[in-house]
Amino acid sequence: MIRISGIKIDIGQEGRLLKKAASILKVSPDVISDFFIIKKSLDARDKDHIHYSYIVDVCVNDEDKILRRCRNPKVSISKPKNYKLPEQGSAALINRPVVVGSGPAGLFAAYFLAQNGYKPILLERGDDADSRIRKVNDFWNNAAPLDPETNIQFGEGGAGTFSDGKLNTGVNDPSGRNKLVLETFVANGGPREILYSNKPHLGTDVLMSIVKNMRTYIVSHGGDVLFNARFDGFRSDDDRLESIIYTKDGVSHKLRCSDLILATGHSARDTFKMLFEAGINMQGKPFAVGIRAVHDQDKINRIQYGPEYKEKYGNKLPPADYKLTYRADDGKSVFSFCMCPGGFVVDSSSEPGHLCINGMSYSGRDGEFANSAIIVSVSPEDVGSDTVPLKGIEFQRDLERKAFECGNGHIPAQYYRDFVKTVPSKGNNTFSGVKGGVCYTDLNNILPEFVSRDIKEAMPFFGTKMSGYDDDDTLILAVESRTSSPVRIVRDDHFESSIKGIYPCGEGAGYAGGITSAAIDGIKVFEEIYKRYHPL
Repeated sequence: MIRISGIKIDIGQEGRLLKKAASILKVSPDVISDFFIIKKSLDARDKDHIHYSYIVDVCVNDEDKILRRCRNPKVSISKPKNYKLPEQGSAALINRPVVVGSGPAGLFAAYFLAQNGYKPILLERGDDADSRIRKVNDFWNNAAPLDPETNIQFGEGGAGTFSDGKLNTGVNDPSGRNKLVLETFVANGGPREILYSNKPHLGTDVLMSIVKNMRTYIVSHGGDVLFNARFDGFRSDDDRLESIIYTKDGVSHKLRCSDLILATGHSARDTFKMLFEAGINMQGKPFAVGIRAVHDQDKINRIQYGPEYKEKYGNKLPPADYKLTYRADDGKSVFSFCMCPGGFVVDSSSEPGHLCINGMSYSGRDGEFANSAIIVSVSPEDVGSDTVPLKGIEFQRDLERKAFECGNGHIPAQYYRDFVKTVPSKGNNTFSGVKGGVCYTDLNNILPEFVSRDIKEAMPFFGTKMSGYDDDDTLILAVESRTSSPVRIVRDDHFESSIKGIYPCGEGAGYAGGITSAAIDGIKVFEEIYKRYHPL
């Protein structure tokens, strides 16, 4: 195939892409026998000429002849890199592999184990997706108390299922695993656009459907998926895993197990404590905490696309996003994280008496407000986890307890002008950009002093990059405390922990930072088992 890069297409003229590609190759469109979009990105640098930029692969006869005639630096031979399984091992698999956690890392590990005949057992402490949605909505609507086993953090699909569903990643993965992740999502109901979008996303509603389809696939290929099944411990001999203990529906079970994939997610604090006390080697790692800033989506659109974007482009542009970074005087990074166009700030608590928040969007991103975390880096030295690994969890918990108390059980909120002045804001307890109630207060009473200070230092700088971002009436909410796991479960070159046969995996184990990177890590751990064993 021939690859063509940098094809510019005006907004609303996407149907002309094939003709434009043919024109660049100096051929008639009917000469092109097949056509694949490789990348599509929105270029809004020139507000007067916002357009899409495409990379496409085309199939034609006489490729060499066309290339010689074309002589265009944007045109080259396409060399796609497809995923290839490693060589399969020859050892006999005695026990079925067990996966703990159905977030992207665990789900993808179980999916490919099932696809290749290994018949995994997937343990998920929370409910299935449909039951989980009902419980979370009841919690948000004050119709039911927080369920510590089924909430935004725990349940089918993991924490990322209640998010914007971003699929872009900075992982350098020439092996093709990134592409495999996207193809797997598409095979299970995701839109094809994620295969080529520069900033692919799914949204909570689409993710819920996908994870259910992946579960059906696992079961249809010999796997078992057990809900309300919490991993409680393990037994080992000579630092080699022998069995695990889990509780399902209140009943304790012991299961022979020689290969356990630990994909618990970043909020399984009780599991981290159990593993640490059992002697699993762990380390504190950097993370970040802060607030969420909320703006009208139309305001963000006008900043990013220009004040007359509606007059020029109508409703043809997607809701605008942004990315902001700042280096504070104390050397810490302050940056936007998990920006949700047309989304909601959600109460994502998982422990009674504690409160944390996250951002979430549906696939249409058609909400009235945009929100993004504005967070400050926290080092192991800041919290003492450089010597005591679980200190980072204690730090997070302390913030979440303060948030719960300051907000009287609701999401603490404050206007930016009052945050700067350190005085409580006033307002009612409802806001359409939030899932769950809000309570106006002073966020300075929740955040550590260095976090408050660095956010106040960064916001005016962000205002120079995006005029109006730091307006007095910008609403901020707290506390954004679970951006990533504060611990890392140490693993060796074969992805095993200090107990052989236990494979720490994904974001909770400290090896990923989002849906796609966690899924890639799950595939890597699957590969390690594949390289060792034949299936049962």
